[in-house]
Amino acid sequence: MSHGEAAAPKSITTRIVQAAALIVVFAVLLIATRLVPEKQSVVGTVAGLGFLLLAGTLTSELMEIAGLPHVSGYILAGLVAGPDVLSLIDDSTLGGLAPVNALALALIALAGGAELEIGMLRSSARSIAWSTALQHAIIPIIAFGAFLLLARFTPFARLDTMSLVGVALLWGVISATRSPAALLAIIAQVRPAGPLTTFSVAFVMLSDVVCVILAALVIAFVRPLFDPVAALSFEDLKHLGFEMVGSVALGACLGMGLGAYLKLIGRNRLVVLLAIGFSLSELLRYIQFDALLSFLVAGFAVRNFTDQGPKLLEAIERTGAVVFVIFFAVAGAKVDLGLLRSVGIVALALCAVRGVGSVVIAKYSSKVAGDPPVLRKWGWSSLVSQAGLSIGLTVVIGRAFPGIATEFTTLSLACITINQLIGPIAFKLGLDRSGESGQAVHQEGATVTPLSQR
Repeated sequence: MSHGEAAAPKSITTRIVQAAALIVVFAVLLIATRLVPEKQSVVGTVAGLGFLLLAGTLTSELMEIAGLPHVSGYILAGLVAGPDVLSLIDDSTLGGLAPVNALALALIALAGGAELEIGMLRSSARSIAWSTALQHAIIPIIAFGAFLLLARFTPFARLDTMSLVGVALLWGVISATRSPAALLAIIAQVRPAGPLTTFSVAFVMLSDVVCVILAALVIAFVRPLFDPVAALSFEDLKHLGFEMVGSVALGACLGMGLGAYLKLIGRNRLVVLLAIGFSLSELLRYIQFDALLSFLVAGFAVRNFTDQGPKLLEAIERTGAVVFVIFFAVAGAKVDLGLLRSVGIVALALCAVRGVGSVVIAKYSSKVAGDPPVLRKWGWSSLVSQAGLSIGLTVVIGRAFPGIATEFTTLSLACITINQLIGPIAFKLGLDRSGESGQAVHQEGATVTPLSQR
């Protein structure tokens, strides 16, 4: 999330050194895992974290040669090191990294909320309103239809008609989710500024809130389709209201508390953020509040209701590269190649339908909203990625409907993996082609204020 000066192009010698260093890093850990196959859990976790940070960073640098985003390098490094390729990082190590990954997601959500300024939302209100309404109304319907058409090629073919309709409705919710993490990772790398950047940040952050509410509503209404004896329970709706209100209220309190701390004390900001990220993530999970929504609201509150937004962003930006490497390298290491092979064709078809639908709807909503040409052409580019929220909702759906949990999780993770690989490339392409990359630090040779500090 750093917004410093744009880095100069790397020389061929530098690239060769980076490639050699990457090979050495993989070779060293490969030898270590063969010599000491049984690692103590703590040592294995720390070593795995260090390896992912180093390998992810080096791989991301090499991705620049092909014009690919750093995120692709993080994912690729994790994939190669993961259990399905070289097995340098095993499942137990990935489990040990879960709290670190939760911390990364908390900091990403905080930064996402802090990027949202009320003035920015007002300036893009028409575009955001049309896009939010159409994307979240039409994409679930398109995904619902595509799922029913392809159902006979999936393990869900065994279900009765009503249950199959229920699964298709749940699939529509997953298809509507986007990825704030991928969005912010690309913004941190290319330092963009302009209408596409502003719109993408506002839409994707708001989309998360809408999808969390939509998912809870659909789960409540779908439950009777799986169990005819069950009726629509107002308790489910009451729980939804409690969760949403509680998450927003806790986030607002956290934001005002952070603002007060930054104003009155302001020391050890990074330590405070790490402590809050670790402890509150676990607390929110325990009390069944939405951690992503709470941290998003906290960042928004600091940015818009205190004068401490720049301090918060500065503290988070110090962890920027580390946060994104951890989050996406761990995601890459968790990719199940066997799973992809088993449902790959269906997953590709579902992803293609979602992607084409998102592009068409984005172009139509931009036309209706009277957006500038850059949004009409590239407004869709930030809508492909899926990551943390999509995985989180998949887990929630699996818990709510254990009878379809394995099959639903398998297909969902396959599609998320595909979109996670394609999405960051699409958004970077959009920013590059629209001319917004680098505009947060250079514009006609002069330094300008970046999006996160305007």
